[in-house]
Amino acid sequence: MKALSNFFTALVQRFLPDPFVFALILTIILFLSGVIFTHHSPIDMVEFWGSGFWNLLAFAMQMSLVLVTGHALASSPLIKKWMVKLAGVAKTPVQGVILVVVGSGIACFINWGFGLIVGALFAKEVAKRIPGSDYRFLIACAYIGFLTWHGGLSGSVPLVAATPGNPMEKTAGLIPLTHTIFTSYNLFITLALLIVLPVMAKMMMPTGKDVIGINPKLLAEDEVSAATATAPVETKKTFAVSMENSRLLSLVISVLGYSYIVYYIVQNGFKIDINTVNLLFFTTGLLLHGTPLSYMNAVANAAKGTAGILIQFPFYAGIQGMMELSGLGGMITNAFISISNPSTFPFFAFLSSGFVNFFVPSGGGHWVVQGPFIMPAAKELGVDSGIAAMAIAYGEAWMNMAQPFWALPALAIAGLGARDIMGYCVTTLLVSGVIFAVGLSFF
Repeated sequence: MKALSNFFTALVQRFLPDPFVFALILTIILFLSGVIFTHHSPIDMVEFWGSGFWNLLAFAMQMSLVLVTGHALASSPLIKKWMVKLAGVAKTPVQGVILVVVGSGIACFINWGFGLIVGALFAKEVAKRIPGSDYRFLIACAYIGFLTWHGGLSGSVPLVAATPGNPMEKTAGLIPLTHTIFTSYNLFITLALLIVLPVMAKMMMPTGKDVIGINPKLLAEDEVSAATATAPVETKKTFAVSMENSRLLSLVISVLGYSYIVYYIVQNGFKIDINTVNLLFFTTGLLLHGTPLSYMNAVANAAKGTAGILIQFPFYAGIQGMMELSGLGGMITNAFISISNPSTFPFFAFLSSGFVNFFVPSGGGHWVVQGPFIMPAAKELGVDSGIAAMAIAYGEAWMNMAQPFWALPALAIAGLGARDIMGYCVTTLLVSGVIFAVGLSFF
């Protein structure tokens, strides 16, 4: 396992460009594919790309806020104290790796936005506390835990499939969560991931001279950020200074935020989406920092990590527009469906979803691009609609291990590049693929 991960790490270090350059290359590949393999002209593909380019603006803002509010929350004195205590549970690098993988996997199962940010922050804390830990590998372990998200309580596809008015309701009907998330095969896959991934990580982890610890520069930056967030207030007590450092103002706004969260859950049930997570992060961060000025200092320190999200998401939106409007997504999906039978259909639907995810790394996007082809085919072959929907979901989660799109928030927090972690993630892709295949085929 270590030899395999070393091979992929060396391969990635040599050939994987910066995620932004990767997105540009994918844009060109899909543009040319649309011209060559469909009846659309270059002008058509330009139109598809341009019409989709801004479709993820709201989502880019949501993800930026996940990063900023999550980072600001974690920098509060109380959360840092508890994170240090939890990181102290591990006494050796091996224990640290296992703790990060399991913790991230459980957190992502509960909510993907929460797990993605907290996992990276916790991995960073473990790297600081345990001598001999490989920093890059710990951050990779935090991202590896992200594999559980689409079978979890915030999985986009199963939640959308159960929501009235979704695009596939007329074709497949509403698919209740008892047919997707709360099934024996999903339970098997989730538990298998939580058991196998830590063992696999232990086998992959660098040792001896291969270990690269946390960069002292990152530690210094964290100390500066903490010092800035807790900087002493101005001694001159003007009205403006009083408001900037008012604990009462922070408390009132926090009560307002918590009140809405309670109201939302009472009205909608425990359906926690990314907006709810962001509001929870924001409200709790403001409360724990104590004053508006302290919280804004923490947010300012965290905001510099959003550059990759802001510039890359529009390009992936353009790629998704070309994939959907040109029909390429349907062609890819139909190619896999055409060689399927009732027994192999879930597995081939899973593979097609993984392939499409390389160009459209979005759970909701998959339901739009693949649902119109996967769901009618499942109905025609007599395949349960729930397992067909989850095959789409699993393929999206699986291929994230080779697609650096979702790693951007974690990498921003860690101060690393995609090449630092993706070799380990590609190894995980191979191992986890077996788990997904067994769960879809035999459970």
